Formats: sequence, structure tokens, C-alpha cells
Amino acid sequence: MIRLAKKKWIVSVSDKETAAKLAERIGISPVAALIAVSRGIGADGGAEEFFGINGDSLSDPFLITDMEKAASRINAAIDDFERIAVFGDYDADGVTATALLCSYLEIRGADFFYSLPTREEGYGLTKDVIDRLKNMGANLIVTVDNGINSVEEAEYAASLGMDMVITDHHQPGDVLPSAYAVVDPHRRDDKSKFKDFAGVGVAFKLVCAMEGGESTEALLLEFGDLAAIGTIGDIVPLIGENRIIVKYGVSQINKEPRPGISAMISASGNGGKAIDSTGVAFTIAPRLNAAGRMGSAERALDILLCDDEDRAESLAEEIENANSERHKTEIRIVECVEKQLLENPSYTDGRVIVCDGEGWHQGVIGIVASKIVEKYGKPCIIITREGDTAKGSGRSLDGFSLFDALSACSGCLTRFGGHVLAAGLGLESKRIDEFRTAINEYAKKIKMPFPVQRIDLKLNPKYISLEIIDAIASLEPFGAGNPQPVFGLFKMKIDAIVPLKDGKHLRLNLSKGDTKISAILFGTSPESFPFYQGSLVDVAVTLSINVYMGETRIGVYVKNIRLSDIEYDGYFEGLRAYDEIKCGEKPDLGGMLVPDRNYIGKVYKAIKQNGGKVKSADELCLMTGNTGEGVCPLLITLDVLRELGIVKAGGEKNIEIDETHEKVDLENSGILKRARNAVM
Repeated sequence: MIRLAKKKWIVSVSDKETAAKLAERIGISPVAALIAVSRGIGADGGAEEFFGINGDSLSDPFLITDMEKAASRINAAIDDFERIAVFGDYDADGVTATALLCSYLEIRGADFFYSLPTREEGYGLTKDVIDRLKNMGANLIVTVDNGINSVEEAEYAASLGMDMVITDHHQPGDVLPSAYAVVDPHRRDDKSKFKDFAGVGVAFKLVCAMEGGESTEALLLEFGDLAAIGTIGDIVPLIGENRIIVKYGVSQINKEPRPGISAMISASGNGGKAIDSTGVAFTIAPRLNAAGRMGSAERALDILLCDDEDRAESLAEEIENANSERHKTEIRIVECVEKQLLENPSYTDGRVIVCDGEGWHQGVIGIVASKIVEKYGKPCIIITREGDTAKGSGRSLDGFSLFDALSACSGCLTRFGGHVLAAGLGLESKRIDEFRTAINEYAKKIKMPFPVQRIDLKLNPKYISLEIIDAIASLEPFGAGNPQPVFGLFKMKIDAIVPLKDGKHLRLNLSKGDTKISAILFGTSPESFPFYQGSLVDVAVTLSINVYMGETRIGVYVKNIRLSDIEYDGYFEGLRAYDEIKCGEKPDLGGMLVPDRNYIGKVYKAIKQNGGKVKSADELCLMTGNTGEGVCPLLITLDVLRELGIVKAGGEKNIEIDETHEKVDLENSGILKRARNAVM
């Protein structure tokens, strides 16, 4: 049976006394204070900085190591009319960083040009790129959002008589490039306070330094939009100075957007609407990324630098088409992956999902990997084959380092790189199966994490109000490190399940006591919704304002939902035992893990008495008298019943007895035999 992701809820605990004192001290709402305290905001003046109580200010750019050298060298190049090459990257961060620095150099009257790699060329500088820049007359190369590990390339540029200024935000290796200046807050010898800039944030600090460290607010008003888009797009934490950058940038996008940004928003269908950090994350950044994924990133750079509205509209249409094509390509590959998983159940039984296909578009396989992680709750690597060679992109969960896993399997690979949650790799096509086995063998040594649903605050639904919305707004901007608050509504009764938009989405009418609310659940049909009308559920929701026909309403949006009467500590231990048995391992959990004949009969009878059909394994848990700790034998039972043709296949949802099944002998079940062997 393919087990879909179950998220483990982590409900934050706020110190109400500390929150009350914080609310009184800095004049924020009690709800905002509760959320802030639950997120660890509030000590040592951190809350004042977070909420902008003492004003918004960025740190001195010269605190970053080598920043003075970098600014002086570029300023000298401008004054002496040296030809400057700005070398960026093809994603939203790299493109906005390139646009920001190029816009500033143009204002300064510099002799400059830019260069962006293609996805086929790959990330970062190469000797061929340096030769090209040299042939185009560059005396100075300035990198943005790359270069920190270009050790050989820096030496090669120097051998050609070229200086290099590196600005980056990625982790450095053991050896720094021998460039004229290396600006990266993650350098071991860097003493600056804030480290979490995106590449565009470092580029912005460079521009501030080139202006002598003054006029920061004016520079934010000029370039804050570009810095905000790249910062949000690169999913760096929206804390500290990043919050200030994004606040200014989002404000600028709403007040006086660049022609290209305005054109992209209009082409997306969101013209005329106010945009916030979430809107940037889901509207602007993906379209800039799509230009690089589905062709040349230069279109994204061109639209950011464009001053002509007609030209901007034309470019926006091209980028919108690229984004649409990206979406279609992504759907096609997801369908191929899902088919592969159905045909190869061992892939989902493993701890790390590895799928491969010939000619899958390299620009979207990372997005596909993210979707598979979200659906199945396991790390995933998607590999595209081009003849004898293959490239992959992986995504993971907190608690499983993809970089460490690839390091352990490096003997199978020709190259790899990345970090804990995302990584890329290359290998020979003939070694994919070997790699799949190797990474799953490595994962057997790790206590695999479950995906997590974080709850900021338990909330009684009768207290949902505009005051809550105001409290949420005070925590903006939202993004990585400061997500939109999620509230837990516990023991809610499902009164009605109403399909919306051709059954693609649902409205859930919920109640608790005398309080009734409606909540929207996107991307779920009535048939795949695993709960009944009348079920008692816990619901994780976000809240926002909706204005329709001049009427203001509070929108309630479902992020996650679970049965209230399951005991989830025991439930997740049972899930872990089930996964271990599926992998042929002996679980640590005690009790009955493998069902006997009587238990299997009990489960079958429960389904039969429910009209031959049950919505989910969780509902079946309650029907058979356990509150979650018995989920392991239940899931094995469902595997056995499917294997023997007694129950129709269908994942964990819509478990249905096949009335055409013939009488069978349970001892013929290979799944049951393997499970027994695993626990012996």
C-alpha cells in the first residue's frame, strides 16, 4: 500500500505571562505577542526590532569582511572607465541581484555589461565563461549570488590579468578564492551581525557601501523592490535586515512598481490588487524563475530593467507563457513519477524515493521532487536521463540531511552539491539503480523524520475576528523563518462538505458548540476527502481578509486536518514500525505489530458493516476500537487484503471491499509472510 504523508502536529506553547508583559511593553496586541513569544521573539530587545518599534535601520555595510575593498575597487573601475562584467545566476535571486547592480552601475555611468549562465551551462563561473568575458573586454568581473567556491576560476582570471570581486551568500569551502575581494557574510572571519542575506541582499549592501554607507533609505526606495523579490524568491529567513528589505520592497511594488513588475502582475491576472510578500512568492518570483527554467533567464533580467511599458507587456506575455509551459511540463513529469511509483511499490516502501525518466526537463525536476516530498512525506530525488548521463535534483525534510546522504553515496556519483534540504547531483545512467539502493541503505541508519505541521496558537473558533486579522498583519512580512501564523481549531464537527469549482476544492462547514464557521480546502475533491460528515476533527488553518462586492469577510483556509480522537504519539510510533517492517527491518516498538487471523477478520467485518467502504485507514482505526497505537497491524492488514484481492486498491483513501473476490487463504499472502519474518 502506498502510504501518503501524515504530518505530525507540533503545537507551540506560549508563556502567557511573558506575552502579556511583551504586549504591554511595546504596545502590540496580545495575540501578536502570544505568537511572537511562541516563536522565540521577545528576548533581549528582539521583539522591538522584529516589530519595528524603534524604527527600521540596516547595519553598516562595511562590517562585512572585504566590503570596503570591493566597493573601492568597483568605484575606481567606474571612475577610470574600466569595462566591468557583472556575472549572475539564472534564478530569481541571481537575476534580481544582477538587475540591482546593473541598474546602479547605469546610474553611475559605468562601462559595464552582464552575463547570465543557462541551466545547460550550469551554476557558477567556468573558465569558458571567463574567456568569453575577457574577449568582451572586461577588466573586472563582479559576481552576484555566486563565486564563493570558484577557487580555480579566480586563479585563472588573475592569470589573464583580470580582477574579480566576489559577492555571494552561499557557504564557503575550506579555501577562499584568491579574488581581489570576497564578500560573503558566511566567511569564517566575517564579524557582521546579520548573516542570512540572499545574494541580492549582499548585492544591495555592496551598493550601500559604494555610496559610502550613507543614504540607505534612499537606496531602499530605489532598489528595495528588486532586493525584496530576490530575498523572498530565495527562501532565506525573513528575519532581521531581510524583514526591513522586504517591507520597503513590497511597499514600493504597490506604490510605484517598475514597468516590468507591473506587467508581470497584470499578465498573471492579479493586476489592480495589492500584493504582499506571499503574492511576491507565488506570483512574481515563480515567473522570474520560469524564464530561466524554460529558456533564457535574460528575459527575466530584461523585464526588470525595462523602462518601456509596451516592451514590458510583450516580455511579460513571453514569461507568462514560459510559466504556463513550466506548469504543464511539471504536471507531465509528476504523472510519470506517479505511474512509476504505482508500478514499483518498492520505491515508496523505501525511506528515500528515487525516480528517473528519459528526457525529463531539468528545469522543473526540483519542483517535482518538492511535490513528491509533500505528498508522501519522504525525501525524494528526481533524475533525468540523457543517454548515458543523468542529472538529479532532490528535496528533503527537516531531520534528514540530503547533503550528508549524497556524501555517503558519492561513490555512485560524478558530482553533487547542495545543503540539508535541497541538493543536485550527476551520475551515469547505468548506476541509477545502484544509487537508489545505496541511499536507502544509508537511510536505514537514520531515524527518519515525519513531516511536521506547526501550530502557532490554539484558537477557539468563537474568537475569530478582525482583531485577530490585525494581529496577524503586525507580523508581516511572511516567508521563510517567519511563516504566516497557523491556528489550531480542535474538536470541530464537520456539518457539511460542499464541492466548489467543479469539485476541485471544498468548503467545509464546521461547528463547535454554538459557533459555526466555513473553511476552504483547496485541491481536494469530495471523493478524495478522507472524512465523513459528522466526523470530529482538528483543523489547522490560516486566516486572512477577503473583500468581495465591498463586503469584508474573514477567510479561513485549511492547511491540515486530522481526526480528533486519535492518540497521535502512539499513532506515529506505529507508522514508524510499519515503515520499518516494509523495509524488512525489525522495529523497536512492542505489542502486536503483525495481525493474526482474528484481527484481519475484525478489520474486514468493520469495513463490511460500514457498507463495504471506509473513507480512510484513520477512520478504520476508530471503527476497530483503537485510538492510533494499533495503526501498524491495521495498515499491514489492508496491504494483505489488497494483495489477495479482497479490498480494491486506492491508497489509504476510499477503502472498498471488492464484492467479486473469491474465498482466499491468508497464508498465501507474501506480505503477511514477510511481515512475520521481519518481527521474528
